[in-house]
Amino acid sequence: MKRLILLLLMLSGFTALKAQTRTITGHVYDAADKQPLAGVAVLVTGTKNGVQTNVTGAYSLRVTERNTQLSISYIGFESQTINIGKNTKIDIYLKASNRSLNEVVVVGYGVQRKSVVTGSVSTVGPAPVPNAPNAIVGRAAGVAVMDKSKAFAKQRFVSPIVGNYQALQEQENYKGITENGFQSSKDNPLSTFSIDVDAASYSNVRRFINNGQLPPKDAVRIEEMINYFNYNLSAPTNGEPVAIHTELSAAPWNPQHRLLRIGLKARVVQNDKLPASNLVFLIDVSGSMGSANKLPLVQSSLKMLTDQLRPQDKVAIVVYAGAAGLVLPSTPGDQKTTIKDAIDRLNAGGSTAGGEGIKLAYRTAKQNYLKNGNNRVILATDGDFNVGASSDEDMERLIEQERKSGVFLSVLGYGMGNYKDSKMETLADKGNGNYAYIDNITEARKTLVSEFGGTLFTVAKDVKLQLEFNPAKVASYRLIGYENRMLNKEDFNNDLKDAGEMGAGHNVTALYEIIPAGVHDKFTHTVDPLKYQKVEKATTNYVSNDMLTIKFRYKELNGTVSKLSQVVVVDKPVDFKNASADFRFASAVAEFGMLLRDSEFKQNARFDEAIKIARAAKGNDDEGYRAEFIKLAESAKLLSKSSLAAVE
Repeated sequence: MKRLILLLLMLSGFTALKAQTRTITGHVYDAADKQPLAGVAVLVTGTKNGVQTNVTGAYSLRVTERNTQLSISYIGFESQTINIGKNTKIDIYLKASNRSLNEVVVVGYGVQRKSVVTGSVSTVGPAPVPNAPNAIVGRAAGVAVMDKSKAFAKQRFVSPIVGNYQALQEQENYKGITENGFQSSKDNPLSTFSIDVDAASYSNVRRFINNGQLPPKDAVRIEEMINYFNYNLSAPTNGEPVAIHTELSAAPWNPQHRLLRIGLKARVVQNDKLPASNLVFLIDVSGSMGSANKLPLVQSSLKMLTDQLRPQDKVAIVVYAGAAGLVLPSTPGDQKTTIKDAIDRLNAGGSTAGGEGIKLAYRTAKQNYLKNGNNRVILATDGDFNVGASSDEDMERLIEQERKSGVFLSVLGYGMGNYKDSKMETLADKGNGNYAYIDNITEARKTLVSEFGGTLFTVAKDVKLQLEFNPAKVASYRLIGYENRMLNKEDFNNDLKDAGEMGAGHNVTALYEIIPAGVHDKFTHTVDPLKYQKVEKATTNYVSNDMLTIKFRYKELNGTVSKLSQVVVVDKPVDFKNASADFRFASAVAEFGMLLRDSEFKQNARFDEAIKIARAAKGNDDEGYRAEFIKLAESAKLLSKSSLAAVE
């Protein structure tokens, strides 16, 4: 009887406690323009219970009766403390901070006063936000040591996820980028490159800025930032897999220059019409994946993808840490509970045998191969391969060999601190797949739910572009971005040369900056006449209003011979103000990217101008991604002022 009474008391206590909890929801807005703010930290005051707002500014947070206040913080805005009371919905309006960020120096994932510090200073940032993938928010501070006799400080930073000291940025790895320069149309009339549908750079850059730090220059791949956004392009209507569109106007950072936009739109296929999928989830469960913004976010992401699967689809799960193993054999897509249970049982620990995991994943995919289906390995990792085939070159050779099987590769990157962007970009490029960086659950939904077809189902492969410029109209030109996708001119007609893939419904944008003939060009330079041979001057009898011709090659999904189409662009630019909203918005993103890279070609680019153009060109923005970009650019502008203060 005593045990029964005790059990009843425990149950009644649990019921009372449960009754005392409730969910608070709402949105966070900019008080000045009422636009939503993404990445704002909303915490229950005095606890570690908190979340970040999504791209629409929304948040949802469980509280108890003992919780009386919410603390709200966001870089560049005044922090607020809000009384909860009996409310279940609380909308919050943040005011821009009047305190100039010129007075602070951004260091790593934190800030400190601009004044010279002798000795060492230890500061404590906000408590980690367990429910938020990016737990470093607002003005999270680290530990810095500054020698006033030196120009730069030696810095180490606190990782609020792991709880120990580590040089976070120094452990991240990015492939070096040498920007495309201007080419003379007389000396180099052809420009050849492979398309790229990856968008990982944008979400990674967003992670840096939302954490209060400008990204490393080599983390900024401008083409991926431009292609993060959806553009209103017409799909092909002639049965072809890809349609090509062009638009010509002035470059906003130099109105004397032209800006050419090339837009590709892949065939749209409804989800119920997509071919059956044979998927293998290849999941990194090594010790480096233990952080809240790594394996737990991977699990949430893949469970969302599982919800999209149909009975004809099937999924296997391979994991790797100290060794690789098959934890779920190929399972029909309608057995969602079985798949999700296998995902939930994963734990992080051990070293990283990435090479063995990739081999096992491809072997599993080939054993369950679907003819005329979508056969794909989906790798989820922070890229920290440190056992076995560890170099980019080893991985490149491995993936090039495995892709011959007809199995494609998608790479999903997670985490920060030891993030290996260069490895994951290499894997996706060589694996006939795409690469996305997942910094929060909203990005996971965008990549794996909203863009399900484009992420997983290829409709055209080995897609290449080659432009021939008319020297009578063009003095010189520059492809903005795509540095890692450049091809030799001979590669265009070589069907053995690998190039990029496009998924169902995908759109791709490429921008060229063009210096018209007769306009002063400070970017290209001549050489002295040769002494030992006479160089014949190039002559042409071709007279027209053509500025350039675009040649476009691709292969059908199961094809081995490419198809060719051409588009001629005439020298009839429209006024920038009359250009499409998509053209203007893409140009704003390009300008923003050049500023983040501190590009030698940025000319008169300014944050204010990019923000102004993006605001005017926001257009239909149901998902809120363009509004988020504007807020991101505004934060970067403030951070850039902080960087100038640091230099001074």
